Amino acid sequence: MAGSWASFWNRKWWTMAPVLLSPRRFARDARRLVVVLCVIGAPYVASAQDTPAKADHFVPSRPANLSWGWYPIDKKPVLTIRSGETVRIDTVTHAGATQDEDPVTYLTALGVPREEILDDVLGFWASRDGRPREGRSGHVITGPVYIDGAEPGDMLEVQILDIETRVPWGINNTSATGGVFSSRYPGVRSDDPRLDIPRTRHVIRTGEVDGREVAFFADDIQVPLAPFMGILAVAPDPVLGEPGVTVAGVQSSRPPGAYGGNLDVKDLKAGTTVYLPVFHPGALFYTGDPHGAQGDGEVSGTAIEQSLSAVFRFVVHKGVNLAGPRAETDTHYLLMGIDLDLDRAIRHATWEVVDFLVKEKGLTPDKALSLASIAVDFRVSEVVDLTQVVTGYIPKSIFLR
Repeated sequence: MAGSWASFWNRKWWTMAPVLLSPRRFARDARRLVVVLCVIGAPYVASAQDTPAKADHFVPSRPANLSWGWYPIDKKPVLTIRSGETVRIDTVTHAGATQDEDPVTYLTALGVPREEILDDVLGFWASRDGRPREGRSGHVITGPVYIDGAEPGDMLEVQILDIETRVPWGINNTSATGGVFSSRYPGVRSDDPRLDIPRTRHVIRTGEVDGREVAFFADDIQVPLAPFMGILAVAPDPVLGEPGVTVAGVQSSRPPGAYGGNLDVKDLKAGTTVYLPVFHPGALFYTGDPHGAQGDGEVSGTAIEQSLSAVFRFVVHKGVNLAGPRAETDTHYLLMGIDLDLDRAIRHATWEVVDFLVKEKGLTPDKALSLASIAVDFRVSEVVDLTQVVTGYIPKSIFLR
């Protein structure tokens, strides 16, 4: 059904489909049992009888299912599914899994109990020396999942059904030269004052208070958790010289792009739907860079880097052309502008909003720009990953039909 992708956006039939729930503890214990038994070896996908609840399939984050800092195009899929099926995907944070020191020594020294270090982390760390590094970034990424029937020129709908924390801790890094204070950051000046901030790895405990998950930042500060995957991507079509492509055929996971990737848009959480263009047969979906909570901007360079498990439903829309990633929540349409320059990123986001309002809401360009200026919020989603992301939030409530 070629034509407007937004016609599918407005047809929310899938939200009525029942999703069977089971106790969270059972699901977590089942996943941990699987990964303990399968720390190393060939890519593993559980059969129906040992698939954790709430999904048709399960992909654990064992070493053979992980990539380090890029999106391989020719990697054998870790799972092949049909359009409409659901998959639970485990991820591990790079924090504690990619340093030179072994994870047990490194993390216990920071105060993380040994029993809270995932076997997946140990397995990945043990495998890292055999992985190529040139042109790559630091993220640990699970995938790819092959969605049968997806072809270049199609659109992949990714429904984020559920996200759970896998461990009760995360790490945030700060320093005087990290994030927006990096000497390589755009706009930096030689006479900028240097902040007196030591290089620190902050281990942040998380847990439940009054039925909600929070981060215990300090004795008198609790930050609500809002877990999301920083990376939601299809396999890209790398072009040498484009952002993050310094080696032929290798797209670094640091910058986001038309393929999605390291968007770090904090509202891409459970209940949100993401739309991505397809560049390769099967789409080849990757996810990772899991975050427990993040502020818009991610200004220190990291969020609460925390291992997560997510359930996705994948739907292929044939012949629906899309230039880059878009999303929607129950309340807003999200249109993203991505560029090396923040000023250009907001121009791109504004263009995407105007284009959407013209094509999908029937406005003239001048009325669309007027509405964008008086009703649409443009938020800086992230500014620390080479290309920068500005997201236009169009409220659904303003449309009476």
